[in-house]
Amino acid sequence: MSLESSASRRATLIGATTVLNWALLAALTQLAGPVPPFLLTALAFGLAFVCFMVWLRLRGESLRAPLRQPPRVWALGVGGLFGYHALYFVAQQNAPPANAGLISYLWPLLIVLFVALLPGERLRARHVVGALLGFVGAALLVGGDVSASGSAVGYVAAFACAFLWSGYSVLSRANRAVPTAAVGGFCLATAVLAALCHWLFEPSRWPQGIGWLGVIGLGLGPVGSAFFTWDVGVKHGDLRLLGLLAYFTPLLSTLVLIATGYATATLWLVLAAALITLGMLIGSGWLRAPRHGKRSVD
Repeated sequence: MSLESSASRRATLIGATTVLNWALLAALTQLAGPVPPFLLTALAFGLAFVCFMVWLRLRGESLRAPLRQPPRVWALGVGGLFGYHALYFVAQQNAPPANAGLISYLWPLLIVLFVALLPGERLRARHVVGALLGFVGAALLVGGDVSASGSAVGYVAAFACAFLWSGYSVLSRANRAVPTAAVGGFCLATAVLAALCHWLFEPSRWPQGIGWLGVIGLGLGPVGSAFFTWDVGVKHGDLRLLGLLAYFTPLLSTLVLIATGYATATLWLVLAAALITLGMLIGSGWLRAPRHGKRSVD
């Protein structure tokens, strides 16, 4: 195995841990309680930035060098982190949550398709089939909760979510020279912008009691370290495989909600698990028909 291949596998593995992190998002959000979304975003990203600064100090490194990035890099980083969350909140508030969540979850499929636009990449039928199976599996997770209600604003915001996060992920790959440490600066900018939006648009309702554990958990995991591991994965790992693995996020999230008592198990969960797993196996090339008696190699 070449050093480049080994480094790519390691980066893919690091990126894949993001899926486990994001699977905790819904449960930790429930634990945080009825905190206004922009305030919750500001607190979580602010904590993520503080933890990152402590980590840099322990390593004897400075944040100054990673922050010296051109405006286009800042626009991409802050637009991805803050823009996605802002649009997601708009979608959730103006369309049924299941509808908005499902539409926004087009982003793994879009990643698979958009990767073909990068130099040296091409789109294979198995990539599309795998991504479509994953999306159908995600659709089953919302089951009969999908309805025809909601406003155009909510649906436009949900579609924008999908395009924004998939675009952020693919463009991050094209900017792989930007150090992952720069994400710390993006977290700080996102926290400041979210705090401003909270001050302008939301009533103040701070976490209470055990709710602070939910906020801390978010800042350390799904809204903290997850963005650093995702950055490593999309820049240096197998981006298509990460896109396929991302469909395990709603599945694992549902399992966590069931385990914590926030949801109940259904037949849809079993079918979704089967489709998402099958989609990942096909799209990754781990499940293919042999050619002339031999396993084909891309």
